[in-house]
Amino acid sequence: MPTLADIQIRAPFITADPVARVYRLYGTTGYGGPRDAPHGFSVRKSRDLKTWSEPQPVLSRITGPQEADFYWAPKVYFYRGRWYLFATFGHGVSVLKPRARYSSIFVSDSPDGPFVPHSDGPVTPLGWLAICATLFVDAEAQPWLVFCREWVQTRNGEMHAIRLGPDLKRTAGETHLLFRAGEAAWSTSQKSELGEGYRVADAPWLHRNADGTLLMLWSSFGRGGYLTGVARSAQGGILGPWMQSPEPFALPDSGYAMTFRTFDDQLLLLLHSPNQPGHERARLRKLREVPGGLELVR
Repeated sequence: MPTLADIQIRAPFITADPVARVYRLYGTTGYGGPRDAPHGFSVRKSRDLKTWSEPQPVLSRITGPQEADFYWAPKVYFYRGRWYLFATFGHGVSVLKPRARYSSIFVSDSPDGPFVPHSDGPVTPLGWLAICATLFVDAEAQPWLVFCREWVQTRNGEMHAIRLGPDLKRTAGETHLLFRAGEAAWSTSQKSELGEGYRVADAPWLHRNADGTLLMLWSSFGRGGYLTGVARSAQGGILGPWMQSPEPFALPDSGYAMTFRTFDDQLLLLLHSPNQPGHERARLRKLREVPGGLELVR
């Protein structure tokens, strides 16, 4: 059976099923254009986080947006008795000049799928290059969609949140700008074919500490390549204001981080590294909560 070192995967995502005591791994295989998730999304299973089953399809390109050139960054959540898959889709193989990028929601009665369309088309704003959709449910049981508006469109990548209806089929209300990549001192500007001065904001993940502190892990480029930093909500709610950590996690050339707990209650950080197309691997590191934040266990 393969180990994580054997599996090429980008934007990995793990759910821990405490009833079956099974971990499930989702993510993106390949990177960019038709090579990206050529068969849609799949799941692998493990009981020990060490060895994993062969992939089984959960969302095929026949069921998903068939015209999309790539499928990106799936996240799977249990919500009100069913399983929901949030994912990003792209049209146009050019990374710098895509025709469209958006996120949609799919549903299944099982984390093993098959997932079928649930939202009324894209849930991110039409016309925006919007990626990395993430579900966050606040203390009042209000579901939120948290996502990135890409640097290709804004120059300074943005993090946004918008309320979802209780059935997760559509958004409700206005979109709220949470922060821009340039607000983090560790995020550096990038040079591309579009010019200079671009800052990337990717991969939001919300984590609530036991003391009530609301944190967001997110990725950008800085000294050391692709990196993950932590932002803290000063008021404890999704609308912030968000205060940025002065330094990212000391894990160079890695990103798309998330957190989860093992069956023995160990808090883990999951991300991919290196950030090199075709060479990405899922990496696990131990974490602990500290007042107002998170730190790696050495």
